Amino acid sequence: MIVVALVFGALAVFVAQSWLNSQNDARLKNVPAPVAVKTRTIVVASAPLRFGIEMNARNLREVPWPDNAIPDGAFASIDALLSAGKRMVLTAIAENEPVLASKITGPGQRATLSAVLTPGMKAVTVRVNDIEGVAGFVLPGDRVDILLTRNISSERGTNTSSSSDVVLQNVRVLAIDQIADDRLDKPAVVKAVTLEVEMAEGQKLSLAASLGTLTLALRKAGDQAAQPVRQITAEDLGKPQKKDTPNGSFSTITVTRGNKKENYSVPAEAGANMTNSAVNQGVTR
Repeated sequence: MIVVALVFGALAVFVAQSWLNSQNDARLKNVPAPVAVKTRTIVVASAPLRFGIEMNARNLREVPWPDNAIPDGAFASIDALLSAGKRMVLTAIAENEPVLASKITGPGQRATLSAVLTPGMKAVTVRVNDIEGVAGFVLPGDRVDILLTRNISSERGTNTSSSSDVVLQNVRVLAIDQIADDRLDKPAVVKAVTLEVEMAEGQKLSLAASLGTLTLALRKAGDQAAQPVRQITAEDLGKPQKKDTPNGSFSTITVTRGNKKENYSVPAEAGANMTNSAVNQGVTR
């Protein structure tokens, strides 16, 4: 009986294995043959590259890349990249990342701040300290808002009012002091911050710097939306924060009673109505 059991057991194993092999062969027949992916050679970084590094054959290599996924500005070979002249890194490139024309200088150009400017934009530098520069946490590539704090004296110089305004929003930081590396991740207290602005914005920034103190407000990474703003005066300190109107536009109304002046922040539309109705009552906007 033991011999018979062993024979039948071996037979069952043989039959089961044969069935599994036949099923596997049938499944393989139904699997479509792999389609050959057409590739082309592109140049990638063989080591991490930072701002200002010169490109050469030691820090570059050629790899195959799917032909239908070649990024714009890629180079087909190291010779094609370097044959026209030396090139410098403008934007940090990670290891094995494709080297694109937008991330390096043109042939023979230097890695200067002018090379990283967006077309039509200008670079303007403002002076900051450890407080106005967000304790050194503003780094190249960040986005900031610029605030102006100033004291305004009356015509006779007897009364002085303080105010804070938002001059510009969502401004890209190009460099801090003489550092333009956008992969810099350590806070550094600096004396100057260079910003990328349009011509009119640069004029506003220059004028604001001459009127009072400029302060940088660091934005959350990825936040580029414009926010409603209004002027804040000394009268707003200690008062509940006013809810912004839908369009975020406010006006400051100055009410003069004898020798005493009081400022009020109201929605722009209401401020215009109050100004028009109070001209004959000694109220000025």
